[in-house]
Amino acid sequence: MDYKSYIAEKINIEGFTLDQIKNMLSVPPNREMGDYALPCFAFAKALRKSPAIIAQDLAAVIPSDGVIESVSALSGYLNFKVSRKGVAGGVLSEIYEKGASYGSSDEGAGKVICIDYSSINIAKPFHIGHLLTTVLGGALYRTFNFLGYKAVGINHLGDWGTQFGKLISAYKRWGDKEAIENGRVRELMKIYVKFHEEAEKDPSLEDEARGYFKKIEEGDAECLALFNWFRDLTLIDVEKIYKMLNVKFDSYAGESFYNDKMQPVIDALEEKGLLTESEGAKVVNLEDYNMPPCLILKADGATLYATRDLAAAFYRKNHYDFYKCLYVVAYQQNLHFKQLFKVLELMDAPFAGDMEHVAYGMVSLPGGAMSTRKGNVVFLEDVIATCIEKSLALIEEKNAALENKEEVARMVGTAAVIFGALSASKIKDIVFDINKVTNFDGETGPYVQYTAARCNSVLDKAGAYEPTFTAEVTDAEYEVCDVLSKFPEIVRSSAEKREPFFITRYAVDLAQAYNKFYFECKILDAEPAVRAFRLTLTQATKTVLTTALGLLGIEVPAKM
Repeated sequence: MDYKSYIAEKINIEGFTLDQIKNMLSVPPNREMGDYALPCFAFAKALRKSPAIIAQDLAAVIPSDGVIESVSALSGYLNFKVSRKGVAGGVLSEIYEKGASYGSSDEGAGKVICIDYSSINIAKPFHIGHLLTTVLGGALYRTFNFLGYKAVGINHLGDWGTQFGKLISAYKRWGDKEAIENGRVRELMKIYVKFHEEAEKDPSLEDEARGYFKKIEEGDAECLALFNWFRDLTLIDVEKIYKMLNVKFDSYAGESFYNDKMQPVIDALEEKGLLTESEGAKVVNLEDYNMPPCLILKADGATLYATRDLAAAFYRKNHYDFYKCLYVVAYQQNLHFKQLFKVLELMDAPFAGDMEHVAYGMVSLPGGAMSTRKGNVVFLEDVIATCIEKSLALIEEKNAALENKEEVARMVGTAAVIFGALSASKIKDIVFDINKVTNFDGETGPYVQYTAARCNSVLDKAGAYEPTFTAEVTDAEYEVCDVLSKFPEIVRSSAEKREPFFITRYAVDLAQAYNKFYFECKILDAEPAVRAFRLTLTQATKTVLTTALGLLGIEVPAKM
């Protein structure tokens, strides 16, 4: 039940809508006061009464029923206690009935949401800086599908530009085919770094690189073959990482895909009189909107990111007919997307208002910034491997007899990476601390996984039982049921706000509530009716934790 809506419907105050009253309801810091509280200060002016009197008047006319157990007034707040037996019975029976679909909906039925995320660069390392866009986009992809939308995951590969001319130049000078076949991106990065070192001594190498890229653009067979080889080698490497992180895509259409789709966009800009010349280049002037000009064509006629992104926007609308198109890209690109969306608006693109930049902060390891040109990068594959190794060491220490230790360590190590990246609001810059995220006792992925495994262990020891949904509920039991009841709302909020952090925070809250109950209440040794109720509560917790982690891309081991 949506308790806030139920309570709001009981309150009628002139000048305030049901939604306004519902949004004012909150959970008191002290549960002794009630389960929900309504501050009455906002009503004082309209009713010409003090908040304390308003609260007392309302408490006198709102009756208790099967849902609302009691209503009281205190210091200008109207406090509600709900029927704990009703909350427990309602949520546990719903979870039992719906299972893994609890929290899902069909609200997005018939609506397509394109999500552009990860979007790695070909022949460059998949490093720690790519972590957040990858797991954030993956979580949104799963969450929107869970809510009935048709999510389309797009990996807009960075597979165009002068860097490929640099790589061809470097390969022809210092490349070893066999070494690159075996080392793939790591070897390509070595020769890329060497190119920049040598170009500092001999600037003519930059001209050579531009020449090779021009040959790619012109369709030179040898240069195109090398370009495609670099691309294929990169995708072999990144697919391994995507598999580790349980991330998938429906499209790998990168920048090169739009080479033959840009001219109609350029023509449309010309027809609408939006293109102006600036020092030989073609731009869309955005001075009236307090933005610098959006560069569409360089003086030599070359296209840019904005040109390709405009072509991609029209293609995606025509191909997928999206309801929304999200770009999960770091906040450093805020201006680029403001310009992109404004140009679409000036072009009278009917979908311009459906484009959205989901900005996020930066991820780094202790030690500072990285640079592909200088070679000081931290490969994401190495970070994941380190987390898996640390997880295996912890398992060896805590439960050496565990079966399939390596497989469990893989699940726990990748959970540490994903959960660690999503454990704060997306816009925050985070320093990724491997020791912290692999801790079984902190607010981490392994901690939540361990709680789900604890539920599984309790159920295994219990054997068969008859699910029971109602009982006289203790404080610890009610706390678990209350958190369980909030899951559908959390999933919706996560999608609406584009914040998987809501789900990680929720998973920690549920794990903490269950562990408190586990230590305070007998389960297996309780009298039969209570035992059955507590096992039902344990099964519901396991179900919802598994679903919540699954939305993040995290697997749950049966045992830990």
